[in-house]
Amino acid sequence: MRRVAVIGVGVTKFGKHDRTSGELFAEAAVDALADAELPPGAVQALYYGNVVGGETEHQLHTGPQAASILGIPTVPTTRFETACASSHAAFRHAVMEIAAGVSDVVLVGGGERVLNVPTAESTEYFAYASDASWEQPLGLTFPGVFALVARAHMAKYGTTEEQMAAVAVKNHKHGTMNPKAQFQKEITLETVMKSPYVADPLKLYDCCPFTDGGAAIVLASEDVARPRRRAVWVLGTAAASDSMLLGDKKDLSRVMATERAAKAAYQQAGKSPSDVNVVELHDCFTIAEIVATEGLGLFEPGAGGIAAERGDTSLGGKVPVNPSGGLKSKGHPIGATGAAQIAEIVTQLRGEAGPRQVDGARTGLTHTLGGNTATVLVSLFGRE
Repeated sequence: MRRVAVIGVGVTKFGKHDRTSGELFAEAAVDALADAELPPGAVQALYYGNVVGGETEHQLHTGPQAASILGIPTVPTTRFETACASSHAAFRHAVMEIAAGVSDVVLVGGGERVLNVPTAESTEYFAYASDASWEQPLGLTFPGVFALVARAHMAKYGTTEEQMAAVAVKNHKHGTMNPKAQFQKEITLETVMKSPYVADPLKLYDCCPFTDGGAAIVLASEDVARPRRRAVWVLGTAAASDSMLLGDKKDLSRVMATERAAKAAYQQAGKSPSDVNVVELHDCFTIAEIVATEGLGLFEPGAGGIAAERGDTSLGGKVPVNPSGGLKSKGHPIGATGAAQIAEIVTQLRGEAGPRQVDGARTGLTHTLGGNTATVLVSLFGRE
């Protein structure tokens, strides 16, 4: 298996856009190719994440559409849909294609547009990532899913609403330093605690926003990447799954797929949680970040909320988490989220993150969760 590196990244501004998801991806891809100092014609394959294009844009077959907009319509394209983890799954498969020697340069990314439809509709479309036979007919949407996770974690470990609120405060502070973030304004603990409940115990400020946006990554084989001093190496990438139905999950206070994917990624990379300097993880809700930090081995089970409250996951803390602002502040364009997380880690490891730079970052980790914790991908990155 050949070594693989990221040699170019691009991310659009996140927020409301009047362009299609394909156009948003193309904007990010142009920037990523320029960053890699390669023309579009150098791309040998495209792996693309998009989730709700059929619902919000009446557009399926979005891979070839994205390639056509970019001006490379004859390049083999594959669209990935693994809920919120779509472009991270696309990334993993692109890594395997290059590692196997099939291609030398692969473009990866995603695009999503959801703010062109009313909130009630987008909430329904997101809920399609839960079970349609049993859960959707009961009215279960994702705030409800993670409210159940929060209640389980609170009951088992004593996690508090204030600890969850600390995650929101931290990520919004980080987001003020990211010009691409949807929200660039600090919030207070009091603001979070006084915001209305969406699904008890989760309040409005515990929830990430709906977002439009695109993100892209250029992956290359070692021969292509080696001459580029800004290359960031893929050390390991792993996926794991879990039961689709919430009722079949053994312990809602844990995400078993995170634990399995993390274990496999650490083994591939020859790293442990203590080696990780910076993390971009899936904070669709504040409790999701707390549970993820535990599942990734950054903190002991039950200690994630305490760590957030203590500042261990803030810039300057023990292990900075979501310096981009995370999904909570940066935004969550579903099909583009995984690629955007990877772009942030690459930027951090290059030392190019400006005021949100994690000092001395040499090893980074990305974690993307899909749907009701049924899909998780974890990847590790490093500089030589």
